[in-house]
Amino acid sequence: MVIKMEDIEIARKVKLEEITKVAKDLGIKEENIEPYGKYKAKISLNEMQELKNKENGKLILVTAINPTPLGEGKTTISIGLADGLKRIGKKVILALREPSLGPVFGIKGGATGGGYSQVAPMEDINLHFTGDLHAITSANNLLSAMIDNHIYNGNELNIEKVTWKRCVDLNDRQLRVVNTGLSNEKNIVPREDGFDITVASEVMAIFCLATSLEDLKRRLGNIIIGYNKEGKPVTAHDLKAEGAMCVLLKDAFCPNLVQTLEHTPAIIHGGPFANIAHGCNSIIATKLALKLADYTVTEAGFGADLGAEKFLDIKTRKLEKEPDAVVIVATIKALKYHSGMPKEELANENIEALKKGSKNLLKHIENIKEKFGLNVIVAINKFNQDTEEEISTLQEILQEKQVSLSLVEAWGKGSEGAIDIAKKVVELCEKKHHFEMLYTLEDNIKTKIEKVTKNIYGAEGVEYTKEAEEQIEQITQLGYNNLPICIAKTQYSFSDDSKNLECTEPFNIHVKEVQLKAGAEFIVVLTGKIMTMPGLPKKPAAEQIDIDENENIVGIF
Repeated sequence: MVIKMEDIEIARKVKLEEITKVAKDLGIKEENIEPYGKYKAKISLNEMQELKNKENGKLILVTAINPTPLGEGKTTISIGLADGLKRIGKKVILALREPSLGPVFGIKGGATGGGYSQVAPMEDINLHFTGDLHAITSANNLLSAMIDNHIYNGNELNIEKVTWKRCVDLNDRQLRVVNTGLSNEKNIVPREDGFDITVASEVMAIFCLATSLEDLKRRLGNIIIGYNKEGKPVTAHDLKAEGAMCVLLKDAFCPNLVQTLEHTPAIIHGGPFANIAHGCNSIIATKLALKLADYTVTEAGFGADLGAEKFLDIKTRKLEKEPDAVVIVATIKALKYHSGMPKEELANENIEALKKGSKNLLKHIENIKEKFGLNVIVAINKFNQDTEEEISTLQEILQEKQVSLSLVEAWGKGSEGAIDIAKKVVELCEKKHHFEMLYTLEDNIKTKIEKVTKNIYGAEGVEYTKEAEEQIEQITQLGYNNLPICIAKTQYSFSDDSKNLECTEPFNIHVKEVQLKAGAEFIVVLTGKIMTMPGLPKKPAAEQIDIDENENIVGIF
């Protein structure tokens, strides 16, 4: 949800507990906490080791309909639900992703919730936090420097084609394609390069999927940086780079502990986007949360067709724990937007538009409930202009599908506005479910792609470019056919066309490129016009961000 000025003012008025107290209340040993000031801390990996035999708590996944420019408030609901669970007497913890500077200074804004449903300290979390994303950027770019240094010093590995990109945690379209090595110095070989945003880096994916420092180092070594003259892959291990990269990530790999405005503990760690990456916080953070509390509330990026699908098909394979309940977030306005209703009219009551737009929500429900076999509840982030008739209409639509609805007012009321959903989620967690992943690892790459695109998106078929066909063949020949897939697709539509909101006509998914991420241990499938380095909007949020005479940060919207 986009941050408003009142969110900043609300957050500043709340007196936070010192982070050492938050940790103590959770049962974390004092020696396993490393404070970063008064209100942030790193949790030592020793804590996870000491709790490894403890039984897991319940896992609640919060996802959403396809997002709209209005903002649905998925993070606000996640925080509100955790506060609500605490209010009704449950031991609960949040496990969220870290914000990227790209959207903070771009168009989307921060990712710390809103109103009375926020994690804090808000400015710190949205900006440099504990430096994790900087560490990931540095590890990524150290590998780039070692690649070009190896080539400069004689290219003993006979590297012919470099596929590894540099990265930066900002939106900068100018860096999508760059020429490097133009200094005309002896032995420097000019080549075409490019940058991804840090949250799309394979190092970020590895960081979030590794289960230990040892696993992190192993995965870093398996990164394929390019191919030699014989067409065989060259890895970071071949360059002896993984040790130094792991050193840069050692402190960052420890999960971060903060709190909500109501002092509910929150672990915020790792932050891949779901439209261009796998969209989930770190495995290590989620595993730790499951040991520390009876209920863990976590979140997957963007709509359920992206973040939730990747959570269930990629993350749960390593987490070895599926959600006990799934919350799908929507707003009345957003549902009407998905009918094609003009943005300027969305505040007006329109039952027919609501019914039409609800098809988007119903498809997400079908996917989670029928395709994955999980228990589902719908959370409506309630706004004052929502009418009783609109709410009643939506309740009737959901009753036909035997799905519960909860109106959540956490933004304006904090935990008091989330008591209903907290109670309903507790009940839902006790119901049996029959979880099943969408595909097996033994399926070939095209079968995996088709199972996701046809079952989750509702596509009629898949079209591949010649380049994508060749890449699939190469990945198969290299023996990486048995990895899960991570589809990069627009978040705004089930299709790969961001303007096709309703998807009423049959559509195909267009695969333009397929990338092997041997370290992350998944295959990225790029579709439509998706890019791994976003650009800034015409009027970026950065224009409004400043520091006032009292040294307060202002303008983070």
